[in-house]
Amino acid sequence: MNFKFWKKSDKPKSKTREWIDAILFAVIAATIIRTFLLEAFTIPTPSMEKSLLVGDYLFVSKINYGARTPMTPLSFPLAHQELPIIGGKSYSDAWQLPYYRLPGFQKIKNDDVVVFNYPMEDDRPVDKQTHYIKRCIGIPGDEINIIDGEVSINGKKRTIPEGGQFMYDVLTDGSGINPKFTEKAGATYAGPGEIDGAFKFFMCAEAAKEISKLPNVKGVKRYIAPKGVYEPYVFHGNPSLPWNVDNFGPLKIPAKGSTIKLDSITVSLYGRCISKYEGNTLEEKDGKYLINGEAATSYTFKMDYYFMMGDNRHNSADSRFWGFVPEDHVVGKAVFIWLSIDPEKSFLSKIRWSRLFNLIHD
Repeated sequence: MNFKFWKKSDKPKSKTREWIDAILFAVIAATIIRTFLLEAFTIPTPSMEKSLLVGDYLFVSKINYGARTPMTPLSFPLAHQELPIIGGKSYSDAWQLPYYRLPGFQKIKNDDVVVFNYPMEDDRPVDKQTHYIKRCIGIPGDEINIIDGEVSINGKKRTIPEGGQFMYDVLTDGSGINPKFTEKAGATYAGPGEIDGAFKFFMCAEAAKEISKLPNVKGVKRYIAPKGVYEPYVFHGNPSLPWNVDNFGPLKIPAKGSTIKLDSITVSLYGRCISKYEGNTLEEKDGKYLINGEAATSYTFKMDYYFMMGDNRHNSADSRFWGFVPEDHVVGKAVFIWLSIDPEKSFLSKIRWSRLFNLIHD
């Protein structure tokens, strides 16, 4: 009997075949690493400044919290949403797999810097939604409360992360402020103030102190949204809860297995979790709530949820605006910066040498 059909061929490979094999191996290896170990990301917006800067390139660990197995398997290798060069959708959502996460060696904890899929993109599969990066302020079961811009978790006040920013009102004698000085101090211009000679800046407390020393500056005051004033941007959309960016809560973060009573307040806070994230139908009929067509007075959550905020507190679209991050949206933990490029500079001065290979601190 001839077994040559499964024996290795003695015929040497052509150069073309060698290149194809090498490329195929590289793509498979890179896909495995990207899916289960590490993935590279870049910071596109200033929502985490000055902790993370626009132009920082990060490695995000998938193994810390446990790698999430692919949920949309029909996709172009190494592409997230769009095909390289030619554009267009890089995946097909015709076949979807259920959420599953491999075991990790730690759970998400307060103040971790986390990459996740933006949960408001209802037109995309979960693992193909846009990547966001924020700081995890609250974990499942926590109660978050923000009073005059100060965050408390379970009744204990949390300190702003080093380099964290707020918006400040700067009042001058009518003259301007040298932009070279504000850049050196680490302040970012946010727009004109309410009166002549007033300006708004995003900056940390140290930068505010430096700017207050300028001879033409008459006052520097951190902006705080008024307490008791409802702002329609708040995620729950319920005017009976007068919350805003600086005065928010108290709010309980859902934990798997926890139960809430259904009423107009809880439905406004957790309705999206019940319907969109956990796959139920939720409706109100004759003053009663129906879940999957059956009357219900309570609901028990199937997943853990997280509350994310940017370190640039007045320049960040985060959980105060769009609500909770479900566990199946978590991608991984940001671990270190491998490259940092200043988009405002040119040539070699673009590289922020001091930030290369910096660890990302909790």
